[in-house]
Amino acid sequence: MAIEAVKKYFKKYGMEKGILEFEESSATVELAARALGVIPARIAKSLSFKIENGCILIVTAGDARVDNRKFREAFGLKATMLSPDEVHNITGHAVGGVCPFGIANKAVKIYVDISLKRFATVFPACGSSNSAIELSCKELFRHAHGLEWVDVCKEWRPSVPVEGE
Repeated sequence: MAIEAVKKYFKKYGMEKGILEFEESSATVELAARALGVIPARIAKSLSFKIENGCILIVTAGDARVDNRKFREAFGLKATMLSPDEVHNITGHAVGGVCPFGIANKAVKIYVDISLKRFATVFPACGSSNSAIELSCKELFRHAHGLEWVDVCKEWRPSVPVEGE
């Protein structure tokens, strides 16, 4: 089970007790926000896109949508999402619990979108459709083994200045 891999990953850092598991589903941004009692924008959703021999996993704010033009400029290819079966086969996580933690497949390239930087903490899933963990953006980037911060989203507006601007 994917949540077990995530728990094992966070145990190495003494953070496994920070994983929250809910009675109800947190498989969508709206459900996760309701389960956590936070605004949907603070949910760190993980989106999977096809690349040759693997995928790009982009962690974005819950209120952000990938901008096809920005994606093409950043990665040099069209933004094509993986099917649910491909997501599971490549990342080891099922849709609804996809996260950047506990992924053993080196063909998964993880990027974090700047739409998250407006929050002190965010809530990514932890490998199941009823889990999350609260992390600072720096912790998220570090534990996701992010390759870089990217700006590939639209339809979000910073409520505070974005770090680095």
